[in-house]
Amino acid sequence: MVRSSLAPLAALAALTAIAASPASAQSACGPREQLVKLLASQYKEDPVGMGLSQPGQILEVFASSNGSWTMIMTMPDGKACMIAAGDNWEMVTKVKGNPV
Repeated sequence: MVRSSLAPLAALAALTAIAASPASAQSACGPREQLVKLLASQYKEDPVGMGLSQPGQILEVFASSNGSWTMIMTMPDGKACMIAAGDNWEMVTKVKGNPV
């Protein structure tokens, strides 16, 4: 199933509009807990990878069995922002000794 990459942004904007001031409701950011619940309930996406970015920032990739995926960046204060989303996610396994 192909989904628009704007759909999760619109859903998160609606979610943050409920609990945020009008100025911040226009961004695709909110408390990490709420964002993770939204990805799990609406898109069936679970964490598949993570790493450290700038000091204190965590980059996470969430994906579903149907191939949808979302990347979020979480700040030290717990605020998370969706930075990318798409379809056709595939998990790959690196073969030992193979540089690719």
